[in-house]
Formats: sequence, C-alpha cells, structure tokens
Amino acid sequence: MADKKRAFSGIQSTGKLTLGNYLGALKQHVSFQDTYDAIFCVVNLHSITVRQDPKELMDNTYDCVAWYLACGLDPKKAILFAQSHVRAHAELSWVLSTFTQVGELERMTQYKDKSKQHKQNVNAGLLTYPTLMAADILLYNTDVVPVGDDQKQHIELTRNVAERFNGIYGEKFIVPEHYHPPVAARVKDLAHPERKMSKSLPGKGCVLLEDDPAAVLKKFKKATTDNEDQVRLDAENQPGITNLLEIYAATQGISSDAALSQFKDSRYGDFKVAVGEAVGASLAPVQDEYKRILADRGFMDSVLKDGSARAAEIADAKIAEIYEAVGFIKRG
Repeated sequence: MADKKRAFSGIQSTGKLTLGNYLGALKQHVSFQDTYDAIFCVVNLHSITVRQDPKELMDNTYDCVAWYLACGLDPKKAILFAQSHVRAHAELSWVLSTFTQVGELERMTQYKDKSKQHKQNVNAGLLTYPTLMAADILLYNTDVVPVGDDQKQHIELTRNVAERFNGIYGEKFIVPEHYHPPVAARVKDLAHPERKMSKSLPGKGCVLLEDDPAAVLKKFKKATTDNEDQVRLDAENQPGITNLLEIYAATQGISSDAALSQFKDSRYGDFKVAVGEAVGASLAPVQDEYKRILADRGFMDSVLKDGSARAAEIADAKIAEIYEAVGFIKRG
C-alpha cells in the first residue's frame, strides 16, 4: 500500500442519501480502494453546524456506513471511520484556523448559501467549516480528493492553507489534488435541473437511495425536460435532458456520448421511463445489501472501531509532527 497514492473522501451524516450521493460520490469513490490507499470518513462533526436531532444524527451516521459498505467498500482494503472518533481532526482544525483568513472563509459559496438558509443560527462553525474540511484532508497526507464541482472551492482553500503553512514551517503537508469524476460529478434535481440534487433540499425531483423502483420511476416520469423534442447533450439549453443522459451513463458505466447514441431518436416520455427503470434496477441490489447491513449495528460498530484505530494511527503521527513544528511541548 505504501507505493499507492492516498485518496480521502468524506460524506456528511445529515438527511437521507440521494441518487446524487450514490452516482457522484459513493459508487465512484468505492472504486478508489483498488487503485489508491483509500480513507473514507463520515464527517459528523461537520453535521452540527446546523442543529440536529441527536437520535437522527446517530441514525444517519449508521446509514452512511451501511450505504458505503453496501456499495462495495471493503474495510480490509480501505479505512472507514466516523470523524468524531479521531480527535486529531478537531485539533488540526484549530491550528489551521490560524492560517486561514476570515476573508477567504466569508467568500465561500457554501457559507453564503447556508447563512441564508439558516438565518436564525449563523454560527461560527458555518464560517470555519472549510478549515475543518482542510484538516480532514491534510491530516492523512492526502494526494487526491474526489469531490464534485460544488466542493472544488473547498479544495482550493485547502491547498492555499497547506502552502501557507509549508511556506513558514517547511514541507509538512502534501498539497492535494482535486479529482473530478468523469460523469455524474453533479447530479441535478429532476424537477429543477438548474440546481444540484441535494439531501438538504428534498422534494419530488430528489431521488432517495432508499426509494423503491416504483417510486424511482414515478419521479423520473415527472422529470422536467423542455420543448425541443430532441435528446441532446446540451447543459446550457437542455439541462434536464442532459442530466438524464448523465444519470443513465453513470448508472450503466458508459460515457455520456454512448448514452446519447442510445436515445437520440427517442421520445421524451420513453426516454424518461428507460432512465427511471435503469436507475431502479441498478439500485435494487444495493438496497437489499444496505438493509441487511443496517440491521447489524454490531458489525458496523466493529468496522468503525477498526477504522478509527487505523485512522488515528496516521492522524496522531501527523498532529504530533505539526505540534512540534509550531513549537508545542511534546505530549507525555
């Protein structure tokens, strides 16, 4: 494993996971375990920037673990753990906050959006969220971070913070690269294809991973299209159609152009049904495995215990190195 580059990916334990999470993250990220030294984290510390019901947060954390495993993550090949189980995340976040400018944080799109959505609770965590994300990544000597387009801004900040720290204390952090998935990097809402499909904005255009095939098909039949009456890849003028083509391509493991060749002469109604049926069929076996795993919390706890121990071994060594660099007295 030492000769492999390291990939780090995190998923937040809020709300129910969607088709967008599956195609844009889980399905693609799990494949990294065969080519990278892969670390997967359920980022539950990030989740509490918005008020959470404690039971729901715990249940959602297990949900994320079960979906990761159902998608094929092998805990013997990769590390899977809960962020709150490794203290070094919070520790490094504090150190890095002193290398992050307030102006940088205030320019973050996510901070602006969430501040509008949660006007009654614009807390400091909303602002410093990207610094914790930087700590998540830099703590593990990460080479590659697979994230969607909407998270690219966070990776740029992480790179800036790492370079700023390195410029003062030497090459302590690897400056990570952003990995852009080839298809379905940002699955759009079926009803509102101008925006990302998001678990924080559930609705009739949001396909949940737990939706049965009938519910999936119903949502795809009602997907917003246009009046062009021609299936084309044109994100600017035909965002709904383009979104459906990319979803189908990601589901089938083919390129968007290959998907287009299958449907270029199709009527919109037939096209939407075909995509909905393909999605439902691809999710069914994953859903069965998810239900089996979710029923066994003892197994999930054992996976998290082992994963957190392996993650902490890496993280503790890094935080010790960083503490020494800034001049903190050695622990113990």
